[in-house]
Amino acid sequence: MSLHPALPSRPRSRSRTVALILVTAGLALVAAANFHLVYVSFASQADCVPHLKDPGDPANNSYAAASSSC
Repeated sequence: MSLHPALPSRPRSRSRTVALILVTAGLALVAAANFHLVYVSFASQADCVPHLKDPGDPANNSYAAASSSC
């Protein structure tokens, strides 16, 4: 004999079910957006950009890339 009788199961309220569906949909949306960002980062390749500054030009004090990949 059990000291604690089995508790009757309460049916979930409609608002709790709707909240769980909305949270699940929100998490799925965030996961899909992150997957899309990772996919685009691997699928795209930046083009070469011409540099404004020649490596040996001391007269031009603007910033430039440290080394060109082109």
